[in-house]
Amino acid sequence: MASRRSLATKLGVVAGFEQPSASLEQYPTPPALAAHVVHLADLQGDVEGRTVVDLGSGTGMLALAAALRGPARVVGLEVDDDPIRTARENDRRVGTNAPVHWVRGDATRHPLRIAEPTTVLMNPPFGAQNGNRHADRGFLAAAGTIADVSYSVHNGGSEAFVRAFAADNGGTVTHAFAAELDVENRFDHHTADSAAIDAEVYRIEWSGDGSAGNATRPDESTSGT
Repeated sequence: MASRRSLATKLGVVAGFEQPSASLEQYPTPPALAAHVVHLADLQGDVEGRTVVDLGSGTGMLALAAALRGPARVVGLEVDDDPIRTARENDRRVGTNAPVHWVRGDATRHPLRIAEPTTVLMNPPFGAQNGNRHADRGFLAAAGTIADVSYSVHNGGSEAFVRAFAADNGGTVTHAFAAELDVENRFDHHTADSAAIDAEVYRIEWSGDGSAGNATRPDESTSGT
């Protein structure tokens, strides 16, 4: 298994958002954080040979990190067309060998139905913007319908909420660690050139059946590589 550092180095070519949306809280996931999350997931046996889904995949950082660690396939689900186009370009830059499907859709009303063991990776909106409160709640609920295990990044101070939400929805937090997000000044409400935001990462095991009702399998979608 390649090191976490070498994985982060390979992810250094991944381009971010050209025109990020403040309402969607489109902040890039730093390569070092993506490498940390995926390396941990790989050590737990949650990547190699499995289907990995990146909910709210943006320009593909987490999805491509997973694609470098031998999954059966990766699905990046993103609601915004522009980041999907960038994600496809990033896929070519990174040079992954695993099949990667880029699907347009709302992660909280996702079109996925996957029968095989699945891992969800996600850096969902923190719900910090007006009109977008508790946005991460919808992402966690979606993860519970798709995956038997998920890894998610949340705002600092979210532990009580994440543990309670997981417990109420058939999930158990098995791992948690602190992280830091470096955010550049990209929006009007930013007052500094950059800021370091305290974040937390959680691994959750879900006991649900993974059913999302009548939906389209990713390999039946018109979107893809």
